[in-house]
Amino acid sequence: MSDTPISTDVIIVGAGPVGLFAVFELGLLDMKAHLVDILGKPGGQCAELYPEKPIYDIPALPIVTGQQLTDNLMQQIEPFGPTFHFNQMAEKLEKIEGGRWRLTTDGGQVLEAPVVVIAAGGGSFMPKKPPIKGIEDYEDKSVFYAVRKMEQFRGRHIVIAGGGDSALDWFLNLQPLAASIRLVHRRDDFRAAPDSVNKMRELVAHGKGELHIGQITTLEGADGQLSGVNLKTDSGEQLLPCDTLLPFYGLTMKLGPVANFGLNLHENLIPVDTEKFETSEQGIFAIGDINWYPGKLKLILSGFHEAALMSQQAFKYVYPDRKLRFQYTTSSSDLQKKLAVA
Repeated sequence: MSDTPISTDVIIVGAGPVGLFAVFELGLLDMKAHLVDILGKPGGQCAELYPEKPIYDIPALPIVTGQQLTDNLMQQIEPFGPTFHFNQMAEKLEKIEGGRWRLTTDGGQVLEAPVVVIAAGGGSFMPKKPPIKGIEDYEDKSVFYAVRKMEQFRGRHIVIAGGGDSALDWFLNLQPLAASIRLVHRRDDFRAAPDSVNKMRELVAHGKGELHIGQITTLEGADGQLSGVNLKTDSGEQLLPCDTLLPFYGLTMKLGPVANFGLNLHENLIPVDTEKFETSEQGIFAIGDINWYPGKLKLILSGFHEAALMSQQAFKYVYPDRKLRFQYTTSSSDLQKKLAVA
């Protein structure tokens, strides 16, 4: 990934529903957005934690699932061509010349813009780490909690631990690249899509991968390089030789690196004003569940409202020499042209 900065109008941290709707509001005012999200797809908590769970309090949608809401928002923002940087965490934020901001991700992507919008919900999705003694010594060397680049794992002897969609998906996707691949789960029952489970079992049946029922207890290796994992099974202990471990035990929410962005915090939330939803730093906004102000309600519809007001102020930073003209999508031919409905 290039460390050459990409310049844009607005950087949005978080691609959940509120971050996605911010793309729409910004787009109506001719502002382009790049979005950074630690997940591998848009939708945030809605798509990751409850894609099929009904939501009942979205205006004009009596009932909609988290995935349907995400799909609708993606369709709505399509005319504005946002750029997504998935599977990356916003790691560092610094002020540069001209009042602009530079954001660097843990994947080495560098973005620069006059406006940064933090729409990170309850924070970053962080991997749940297995309680294995000394695992920290191997992290980012031979133990990885996410797959950033598949090619990195070509020719490796991989053990994947977990029983959800991530574990099964990566077992299937990495199998053609790996020298060997094994899936470890504590029971022979999976929380993944049935089709993925069936494909995994078919590969195992044809000797193209292995399935082991048990729990990883300890790691073998030195200087950050794995040589194997010890497995506790119903029949006793077993050593699985490997040079790479991918534990997929789910995700938890933490504020993450946002806490180090130099912003004032209130009980791990970011205080904002209620006129612009701007933080203690000019040009940095916070919308959705990540922000705080008196009377704050943690509702998606509240985040949509905040995105609209944020965009009005963001325009003044992106286009300081232009006059903002308020228009309605119902009557403005200019806005309808942008939306390709004119």
